[in-house]
Amino acid sequence: MLSDAELSSRMAGRIAGAGHPWGRLRLRAYMLWKRVAWQCAVGSSRLIKRLLDVVVAGLMLLLLSPLLLVTAWLVRQDGGPVFFRQVRVGHGGREFGMLKFRSMVVNAEAALKDLLAKNEKQDGVTFKMRNDPRITRVGRFIRRTSIDELPQLINVLRGEMSLVGPRPPLPREVALYSQQDRRRLLATPGLTCLWQVGERSGKLFEIGDRNQIGFPEQVALDVRYIESQSVLRDLTILLKTVPAVLLGKGGA
Repeated sequence: MLSDAELSSRMAGRIAGAGHPWGRLRLRAYMLWKRVAWQCAVGSSRLIKRLLDVVVAGLMLLLLSPLLLVTAWLVRQDGGPVFFRQVRVGHGGREFGMLKFRSMVVNAEAALKDLLAKNEKQDGVTFKMRNDPRITRVGRFIRRTSIDELPQLINVLRGEMSLVGPRPPLPREVALYSQQDRRRLLATPGLTCLWQVGERSGKLFEIGDRNQIGFPEQVALDVRYIESQSVLRDLTILLKTVPAVLLGKGGA
């Protein structure tokens, strides 16, 4: 493998010879080859990530179908719809309908306006309330165990979400974003991410409490993931999600 010095020397030679017609042609061919090689590398990585999403999401829906059916029946008992479809913002700012098992009363969105003053998130971008009166009894359980998030596997199959990626924000949250915050929208949103499993320092076996991570740090961790994402990284985060949920430190 060539050292940095050798690569620099070769590049300098190409630039020096670019003053001649043949040299300019060689330089253009070299730059075209580098561009094509980069696009192929990025494209293959995206293809592998998409294949992983489809295969894993499909298998999980199949294996968890008994749990999904029982949960749907329990949610339906209070007379409301089984699923809650909420508009979220995805890759590049495109909006889509994110699916969840309904964990709140039917008029939850309307009641939110009266509760915003009690938001426990000091930054005011996201909303969190410890004893939210809108959550149903079944809803508390499926939220605590993250079962309410499982319908998002359908969003993954549709290509609207990925297994791993920044969590998709609400439009009203995006409206409060700074230009720096909008960097979160440079990747396909996911079911889980770095801050969801509490990985803050990048340690391999690190699992922490996501509730201790404020919005600015969430953005920083999402950007870190976007800049260093790989299939191996996705698999590591997915494996961490299981104990994070079991320990009550994960979920969305």
